[in-house]
Amino acid sequence: MELMELTAAELGKKIQAREVTAVEAAEAALKQIKERDKELNCFVTVDEEGALRRAARVQEKIEKGELTGPLAGVPIAVKDNICTEGLRTTCASKILYNFEPPYSAEAALRLEAAGMVMIGKTNMDEFAMGSTTETSYFGPTRNPWNTEHVPGGSSGGSCAAVAAGECSCALGSDTGGSIRQPSSFCGVTGLKPTYGTVSRYGLIAYGSSLDQIGPIARDVTDCAMLLEIIASHDKKDSTSIQRESYDFTSALQNNAKGLRIGIPRDYFGEGLDPEVASAVRKAASVLKEQGAVVEEFDLSLVDYAIPAYYVIAAAEASSNLARFDGVKYGYRAEEYEGLHNMYKKSRSEGFGAEVKRRIMLGSFVLSSGYYDAYYLKALRTKALIRQAFDRAFEKYDVILGPAAPTTAPRLGESLSDPLKMYLGDIYTISANLAGLPGICLPCGKDRKGLPVGLQLLGDCFQEKKILQAAYAYECVRGEFTLAGGVCSTRTETEMERSGRE
Repeated sequence: MELMELTAAELGKKIQAREVTAVEAAEAALKQIKERDKELNCFVTVDEEGALRRAARVQEKIEKGELTGPLAGVPIAVKDNICTEGLRTTCASKILYNFEPPYSAEAALRLEAAGMVMIGKTNMDEFAMGSTTETSYFGPTRNPWNTEHVPGGSSGGSCAAVAAGECSCALGSDTGGSIRQPSSFCGVTGLKPTYGTVSRYGLIAYGSSLDQIGPIARDVTDCAMLLEIIASHDKKDSTSIQRESYDFTSALQNNAKGLRIGIPRDYFGEGLDPEVASAVRKAASVLKEQGAVVEEFDLSLVDYAIPAYYVIAAAEASSNLARFDGVKYGYRAEEYEGLHNMYKKSRSEGFGAEVKRRIMLGSFVLSSGYYDAYYLKALRTKALIRQAFDRAFEKYDVILGPAAPTTAPRLGESLSDPLKMYLGDIYTISANLAGLPGICLPCGKDRKGLPVGLQLLGDCFQEKKILQAAYAYECVRGEFTLAGGVCSTRTETEMERSGRE
């Protein structure tokens, strides 16, 4: 089996057993990028020299016994809104096309400390604003399952890179479903942790009360192991939370017995593709056969999540993006007359259409006369949504549903109708409004051969319950990857043979 067809856990085991070196793993990832990325455009920046240099240092430490972690030497990609010292970090925007941060994000530092080898920065929707990775200044990313389709967004570059074997795993960020929705479209597994579990220090902000960094990988095991590395309390982040435990891999038990799973009826109404609904319900049946208690219930307030989210997110974006003015770093207009004209021209030329749309919307809802009517009302709705989830989690351990109403649309379809694109976030944004953890993993394919994603939501700090449910389902489903352009499925027995249980 090729190195980049292995899961991160499998590859890490081979590196620790001295069957493969970290340098060989990095070279395999870089070779795959050279072969596939001209077509897919998953990466904004590939740091070939730096990656091989880091891999050599890691291998030396492994041989000395200084690095014994399960993912030491494994190649990883990082979304291009996560700061990396001395390596270009653009947010896929013209306004930051040449920005090299003087520091690294806490999550990136923790990857380095664990011995993981960062190979580059992945493409994304500009400033994480979009659901298709088509708003990037560096061009759209294509879905490895079918290159005429989008990979989802805004972490589409990270998800497509993992699906295409250009890296073993990746980091993304999730503001309204930006890890889970592209994971659904690309047939990979992505996890959004509870808000505050992973430090936001060094994550270039879109919506500060909603953003959260999380892992993207081939399977549930890899996601749990990667989350253990990046999760921490960080004094540099005022929203970071000190948790009692950062052990997530102990939840990987092939046992769903006794788990109480709720399925919101609201999620299966108008707008949901019948093939997606069928695949998700089949996944629920699998968990029921495994011993879980599965019931339908009314969640309520689902219809209000999208307007509340886009008012809050746009308001926070308009404030956060005010700092990009062409003065200290990034793009500056070549011709201007005076300071204010320089601001206007730099921002007008530097930001794309979707970013401008959200800045204007945010400025409007925060303006005098509209603040109470829109922004404060959205905050009250956010509180009511949180209360609805509190009531649901009094009865259920996990909430199960689709991650997106359809499989991946064709390139160009969503950009022509922004409202349709916004409505595509209906199943994911509530978790961000309420600060909840959520995981998406593949549960089937539609008639076009495109992946369908299953979403599992848990109460705050209950990542272990959604990991348990996801792992129990995954063990029955088998491995689901795109290897050499073909969907590869391995059975539970083969997974056991490779030492994953």
